[in-house]
Amino acid sequence: MTVWIEVDLCTGCKRCIKACPYGAIELKDGKASILEHCTSCGVCLEVCKEKAIKSDAKPRTIPDFSDRKGVWVFAEQRYGTLSKVSFELLGKAQELAGTLNQDVSALLFGDQISGLSETLIKYGAQNVYVADDPCLKNYRTNAYTMVIEELVNQYKPNILLMGATHIGRDLAPRVSRRIGVGLTADCTELTIDPEEKILLQTRPAFGGNIMATIANRFSRPQMATVRPGVMEAVEKPGNKGSVIQHKVEIKEEDIGTKILEVVMEEKKGTDICDARVLVAGGRGVGDSEGFKVLHELASLLGGELAGTRIVVEEGLVPVENQVGQTGKSVRPELYIACGISGAIQHRAGMMNSRYIIAINKDPRAPIFQVADWSIVGDLNKVVPEMIAQLKEIKANG
Repeated sequence: MTVWIEVDLCTGCKRCIKACPYGAIELKDGKASILEHCTSCGVCLEVCKEKAIKSDAKPRTIPDFSDRKGVWVFAEQRYGTLSKVSFELLGKAQELAGTLNQDVSALLFGDQISGLSETLIKYGAQNVYVADDPCLKNYRTNAYTMVIEELVNQYKPNILLMGATHIGRDLAPRVSRRIGVGLTADCTELTIDPEEKILLQTRPAFGGNIMATIANRFSRPQMATVRPGVMEAVEKPGNKGSVIQHKVEIKEEDIGTKILEVVMEEKKGTDICDARVLVAGGRGVGDSEGFKVLHELASLLGGELAGTRIVVEEGLVPVENQVGQTGKSVRPELYIACGISGAIQHRAGMMNSRYIIAINKDPRAPIFQVADWSIVGDLNKVVPEMIAQLKEIKANG
C-alpha cells in the first residue's frame, strides 16, 4: 500500500500532520509531504477535507465464514483435575452459542482423562474432543499446539476460548500464531454483536484506565483468553453430549522438549480464586504488623489474606495473593478491603465479589463507590474491634 500527496489539491492545512500517529508527514514549501517511515495506516486519508491524500489500497473484504460453527473451550486439567476456569468458560460459551444458535464444545487433553468428559457435559459441553495420549500427560506447548491445530483445521470452529492461566497464557498465543488468527488476551467480557454476529471482546487497556472492545472480522476462529473468576460457571442438568476421540500421532522428537522431573510445591492455604472470604489490604495498612492483624481477621472468618500490587511489591503479601488487573480476578462471597483506595486497576479484579466491605479513613476514596458497606475510620481501630467481636461471638457459640 502506497500513500501520496496530490500537490495541486493540498492547501497546507496541517490536519494530516496533527492526525498522523507516527509523525510521518511534514510540511514542505507549504504542502504536505509523506516521509519514509509512513506505515500506510490511512488515518491521514480520513482527515483530509481536500481529498489531496491518495492511496492505492483496496478495501478489505470479509471472507465467507459460513462454514465456521461452534464455540470451543479449552478445558484445562492437571493430574486429572479440571480447572475452575474451564467451567466458567463453558458457562459463557453456552450464552454465546445460544445467541449464535451453535454448539458448545470442549477440548480435553491428557493421559487417561477420558472420564472427565462427563463432567464437562454436565457443565454445558455438547461435544467433547478428547486427545488421550501419554505424550500429553504433562503440558508441553508444542504438543498441545499441534493437537489444537489439527482439530481446528478439521472441524473449523467459530470461537475458541482459553483461560488466562499460566498454561493458557503460554498456549493461546502459540496457537493463534500457528493457525494464523488474532488473539485478545485477559478479556473481562464477551458478547455477540447483534448485527454482525461476531465476538466482541472487552478488556482493560492503557493501564486499566479505559475498557477496549476488540472485534476480529477477518479470520476464524475468533480467539480470546479470559481471566479466572470473571465468568460464572453454570451447570446444565440432564445435558446430553457426544465424546469424539481424536487420535494423536505426535512423535516425541517433534515436541522439542522433554520433562525430566516434576516437583510439586506444597500449597499453603486456599487459592484466593476459590476462597469464599477475602480480607485484602492496601498501602493504608502500613507494615507487616498491620497485615498480621488482617490475617487474624481472615482466619476467624475462614478466609484468606489478599493484597494490592503495591503491598505485594513490598513483600507484605505473596504474589499469588495479589488482586487486580496485574494479579488475579476473584469472586468471593465477602470481600473486605482494608486501607485500599480503590484504583480502577484493583477494582477490575474484585468487582465480581458478592458483598464488599470497605474500611478507609478517607471518605472520598473510590473504593466506597463500589462497596455494599462503607466504614470511614482508622482500620487500626476498626479491624481489632471486628476481631474482638468475632471472638466473643464464637466464644458464646
